[in-house]
Formats: sequence, structure tokens, C-alpha cells
Amino acid sequence: MGYGFSRADVAFLSGAAGAAALARVDRLELTTATHLRDLESVRRAFGASAAALVETVRLRRKAGVKLLDAAHWLFTDDALQQATPTLVARRRAMRLAGRAVHDVTCSIGAEIAELAAICPRVLGSDLDDVRLSMAAHNLAGSRNVLLARADALAPVSTDTVVLADPARRADGRRTHDPAKLQPPLPDLIAAYPGRDLVVKCAPGLDFDRLGWAGEVEVVSLDGSVREACLWSSGLADPTVTRRATVLRSNGSEAVITDAEPDEIAERAPGEWILDPDGAVVRAGLVRHFAAKHGLWQLDPRIAYLTGDHVPAGMRGFRVLDRFELREKTVRAQLRKHDCGALEIMTRGVDLDPDSLRRRMKPQGTQPYTLIITRIGRTPTVFLCTATAARAAGREAALD
Repeated sequence: MGYGFSRADVAFLSGAAGAAALARVDRLELTTATHLRDLESVRRAFGASAAALVETVRLRRKAGVKLLDAAHWLFTDDALQQATPTLVARRRAMRLAGRAVHDVTCSIGAEIAELAAICPRVLGSDLDDVRLSMAAHNLAGSRNVLLARADALAPVSTDTVVLADPARRADGRRTHDPAKLQPPLPDLIAAYPGRDLVVKCAPGLDFDRLGWAGEVEVVSLDGSVREACLWSSGLADPTVTRRATVLRSNGSEAVITDAEPDEIAERAPGEWILDPDGAVVRAGLVRHFAAKHGLWQLDPRIAYLTGDHVPAGMRGFRVLDRFELREKTVRAQLRKHDCGALEIMTRGVDLDPDSLRRRMKPQGTQPYTLIITRIGRTPTVFLCTATAARAAGREAALD
């Protein structure tokens, strides 16, 4: 849960004395091995402020891989966990460039920091006084930002795009039920009828059951699916209801939508097997991606693709052999190919890769990948070698 910050803590940490104290604490290791010793040292120097100082330094170090230019920000542990990565927030802000935006769940200001750079006016509101105080510190240099305490379900602005990021935990557990988000997603949508609305959600939500009339965008960053974003009809291309956006830390961006063709051939497995980016899979755009690159599916119900080439920037698996899923057969094939390091990938079969790897006990010298999936009703194993994704060309892979 982390340390429970107070407004007094935020006031101290935001001032000159707090900044100097944080600089001193940041010189400490603050590792598991040194934690007790370091905490005692901070307590001797700063008394009751020790816990707030140590937690802030710890969170700043943790935030560095997620939030850019946030070295001097203030956080709570929960707020940092939910904060949108900078590159994802920046991508969303670009779609809202030139519009006035009201972030009705602004928290510590991660979204607003990007919106303020390209939107003329940004309003941020939240019910948490501590997070609002932290946002005021974090956004101190933004002249076009106004912060206020307000309930996301009680509209206080007009003529703005409404941006919301409901908390995804209920009773201490992560939830995929729209009605259990905080605030509940159905209530949030109902609170802003006719307004341009953008809602950040968990990618695991069942969007078809939700009945969303606009666009659902699924976003990944460096291969990890980060979020789904709901765009109301006034903010979306009318021909698009699903979009996959693939972002990389190197600045590349790639997009595919359901407005693109999805007709693909039904053919036997090709020379290569490919595993599409998670955003493409979650957005239901596997066929669209395949059609764009001359690929096809191993099975119409499975997300693995196959073909005779590897699109630029993707990781491909060259098929060496194929056989049924029988452990005796798998073990014999691995021994035959002198298998050592073994990667196991599965889709459409109930199988624990780690458990299978332990049972196979590969002791050879050559690295291989087993792709285990279902073709029709038959569990099938492909023995493959992998190629590393090429650094360049990720944009070409989807754009």
C-alpha cells in the first residue's frame, strides 16, 4: 500500500527545505539490505518526515522507467501504479491537440503534463486532496492548467473534452467489471451525455458487452499492452470502431484499424510463424494485420500467424519440424535436434510451459522455440528457430 501521505507532507516536500532533504536522502542506497540502516539515518536527521522522504525517493526511482521528466515529482504508491506512461499519455494528447480538456480524475497530473503542452486550456479535478496537492507541485510550470476539487460524476465544466481514468481496483483487487471501477464506468458515461468523452480502461474489459458506440483503441508500449481507451463518436473516425496502436520507446508508432481489409487465405502453415503484438490481438485485428502483410492464420480461432516472410520489425519463428503433442515425441525431437535453451509458446491449449520444460529436461547445446497450438481440434507442436526483431521498420510493419 505504501506510505500514507498527508497534505502537510506534500507542503514540506514541495518547499525548499523538503527539496534539500530529498537530495540528501537520494544519496542513500535504500536497498532491501540497507533499508533499516538508511531509515534510521533519515529519522535521526529529519524526525517525523523520514517516512515521507524515503517513500518519495523510492517512488521517484521507480517512476523513472515510466514517466519521463518526472525526476522532481511527488507521488503516492497507488497513484504511480495507475499513472499513464508518458509516451502513452503523449500519444493521447496528440489526438486532442488544440482542444480544451477536462481531466476529471487527474490524480497527480501525469495526463495533464502532456495535455498542457499542446492544448490551450486544461482543467484537472479529483476528490483526493493529497493527490491534487501533488499535482499542483508536479504541474507548477504549466500556465494553462487549473486544478480543482470535484467529483468526476458531477460535471463542473462545459465546452471541454472530458478525459477520465477510473481506478481499476475494487476491494483491493484488480477488476475487469466496468460497474466496479471507481467511478463506475456506466455511471461515468451517463454523467456526460452528448459530450466528447475519452475514457482510459483496462484492456481486459469486454467491450462488446459494454456497447460502446465510438472507438476502442488498445495501446501497447515496447511489446506490453498498457491500456484500452474509449473514444466517443465525436472524437473518432466514423469508419473506425477498433484501433491498435503500437508504441516504442525509440519514438516509433504504428497503427492498424478495422477500417482496413481483413480477407486472408486459408492455407497450410508457411515457412514462418509470427505472434502479433498484444495490442493487435486485444483489439481483434489479427486478420487485418495478416491481410496487410500477406500472412494467414494457423487456425481461424487462434492468433498465431504464418507466412513465407517476416514483416519488418517483427520477431519470426522459422519452422523446422511439426508433430503432434505427445510428450514422448516431443522429447525425442528435442534430443534429435540437440536442444538446450528452450522457449515454449502456447495458444489454444491447456498447458503449462514451465512444467513441460522441466519434464523435457533439454540438455543439448542449441536454442529452439516450441510453438504449441491447436489446428482444428488437434494440438500441434512446431519446432522453430527464432529471429530477433529488426530495430528499424516497426512503423512499416503496421502503418
